[in-house]
Amino acid sequence: MIRWLRRLPLSVVFSAIASLYVLAGAALATWLAIALAQRWMAVALTVALLLPLLVYHVQRAFAPMNSLFRALAGSVASYRDGDFSFGLAWQGQGELGELVASHNQLSDALREQRLALVQRELLLDTMVQNTPVAMLLVDPNRRIVHSNLAARKMLGEGRRLEGQAFDTLLEQAPDAVREAFERGGDGMFTVGDENDIDSGREDIYHLARRVFRLNGRHHELVLLRQLTAELRRQEVQTWKKVIRVISHELNNSLAPIASLAHSGAELLRRGQLERLPTALATIEDRARHLEGFIRDYARFAKLPSPRLEAIEWSRFIAQLRTQVEFTYEHRIGDAIARVDVAQLEQGLINLLKNAHESGSQPQDVALALRQVPGAWRIDVLDRGSGMNEAVLANALLPFYSTKRNGTGLGLALAREIAEAHGGRIALLNRDGGGLCVSLTLPA
Repeated sequence: MIRWLRRLPLSVVFSAIASLYVLAGAALATWLAIALAQRWMAVALTVALLLPLLVYHVQRAFAPMNSLFRALAGSVASYRDGDFSFGLAWQGQGELGELVASHNQLSDALREQRLALVQRELLLDTMVQNTPVAMLLVDPNRRIVHSNLAARKMLGEGRRLEGQAFDTLLEQAPDAVREAFERGGDGMFTVGDENDIDSGREDIYHLARRVFRLNGRHHELVLLRQLTAELRRQEVQTWKKVIRVISHELNNSLAPIASLAHSGAELLRRGQLERLPTALATIEDRARHLEGFIRDYARFAKLPSPRLEAIEWSRFIAQLRTQVEFTYEHRIGDAIARVDVAQLEQGLINLLKNAHESGSQPQDVALALRQVPGAWRIDVLDRGSGMNEAVLANALLPFYSTKRNGTGLGLALAREIAEAHGGRIALLNRDGGGLCVSLTLPA
């Protein structure tokens, strides 16, 4: 009977039991009324006899359901505590059967999500702990709430750092580390004897700091990355490239000079003096080319700090146009700039010469100057072939050149000059063909 009732909706079960007792009560009351000839006493006896039985059968019918509801409440409490291992069994159908099935599906889904989350947390913790980058998480009270193995090794001699005051830890760190944090923001610093690099007693680090909100509170993530080995590898590669470029340029000049010197000696021995001036002129030309090549390298390697002076842009542009041809887009009037005139002029000459050598028509080489919020923007424009993605990514690197006889220093020198002024340089391909080299300098 009870199993059969489980398959019915609650309203049907309760209505069936109540209807049966109403019918039984009506029949009993009628019989008693006839037997006792008093209707009120018959009704009272009927209620007294049938009401306890009604209560009993209703409790029996709803007892499994009450147990199910208690089990549901217990499992929900377990979910709230993070325990998703519970499941329910119910043999009935109807709304309760659907409720139990949905509850078990929810339990399975939560259990799978919890397992996946645990696996991801384990993976993330393994990656964080084993990365060579030292990582520290600092709470709003300047206490360390998390540190990985690299941070413990660098700042705590292998000990756990959680719970320690970050400022106290900095006081015990090397002077270079404290100075890097006092400067604020990101930057690089050297720990050890930076004047004795070959001894191996110095290490170069990059400091990165990021502030974010965690659980509604501001936290700071500190990253310390050691760059010594990487920078030394890059330094070796750079020196190899420099040696290759210099060797190539020296061979291109010295080989014809040696050959022409030998030919000149032969012409002199044979008395053929009319051809001797041509050989000597070629030797002079190659020697001057080599002199200019060495001078460009020396200028790039020994670029001094800018000596800023006030100058009218119109005067600067007029002076620049006496050295290289270009069209000028005038947008600012008689404005004043504070720049190192010689350095900026040299950088723009390099860019304008590159524009002329790009295959652009001379009248399409232009310089545009305008003021943007807090800065001056100088655009050198051409209608040449532009640059592909690979060249754009490497064009500003020293010694990188796509020209057969290029030194790879023109754009690199312009970049050094812009950054020395506190600005930046960018390369963009133009719509319709050509290149835009944009220098942005502080106003």
